[in-house]
Amino acid sequence: MSGLFSRTARPAILAASRSHRLRHSAERMPVARDVVRRFVPGESVADALSAVGGLRDSGRLVSIDYLGEDVTDADTADATVAAYLDLLDALAAGFDTAGLDTGGVIRPLEVSLKLSALGQALGKDGDKIAHENAHTICARAEQVGAWVTVDAEDHTTTDSTLSIVRDLRADYPWLGTVLQAYLRRTEGDCAEFAASGARIRLCKGAYDEPAVVAYRDPVGITESYLRCLRILMAGSGYPMVASHDPAVIAAVPGLAREFGRGTDGFEYQMLYGIRDGEQRRLADTGNHVRVYVPFGSQWYGYFVRRLAERPANLMFFLRALAHRN
Repeated sequence: MSGLFSRTARPAILAASRSHRLRHSAERMPVARDVVRRFVPGESVADALSAVGGLRDSGRLVSIDYLGEDVTDADTADATVAAYLDLLDALAAGFDTAGLDTGGVIRPLEVSLKLSALGQALGKDGDKIAHENAHTICARAEQVGAWVTVDAEDHTTTDSTLSIVRDLRADYPWLGTVLQAYLRRTEGDCAEFAASGARIRLCKGAYDEPAVVAYRDPVGITESYLRCLRILMAGSGYPMVASHDPAVIAAVPGLAREFGRGTDGFEYQMLYGIRDGEQRRLADTGNHVRVYVPFGSQWYGYFVRRLAERPANLMFFLRALAHRN
């Protein structure tokens, strides 16, 4: 059933994530906004901090994403930077941002950012603008004791994103980035960044990519993920296993033992609102588990991609809508 879903419904749902008409309609529906709260705790910094408080109380780590992407003007990019600086200041004021009892190596709080929200698409100077804006955010994160991870977007931005990340890591070697296992190039990217000691969040991928650049069937994507994870575990960096797939999660302990990694040598990552019981189980058994917490008014694209990833998410949404109508 899940394989059939991926081959048929998933492309249509991902196409809906790019529809401005559907986005405007969904954002005006109170019922949709209510259901979205399962995956996006709210639109304000206060909403994000409330979610962070509950997660930290349960022993979980946090990565916070101020939602937004594909910015087309400099003023909006500047506003995004300001929002991240405000968020980092609020985190420093409200929580202990010191490293865990691992020699200060693992920072419990992190922000995630998309370079397209920082001006990457602003013409010939886009990379320079995004680099400068990301550098500003990293500088504030360093001051308050938080981490930054640069998110991945569709494959056309990968070269630009990784180039900016390489430059930023010269000043901030703790900077992490995301690699998407469904891209055919990712094994090579994993080998490069694992050798350089980078923090890498390995996810399966959430965009509708063509077969020439990406594996499209669920089995092929999972197999690629496990090959990439093996490369990261064998390297000198810090793997971040961003997956809800039971097959992936079950493979992690064996790989960690094979390559001599203790619980401080990697972490699991999952999305806010998905498999909360599994998150708690992993944390309660001594693992580092980081939860990706998105917030902001630009929730539509993120939310629809979550529906496309798992049939259970779509069914949850449809049942909730039916119940509320």
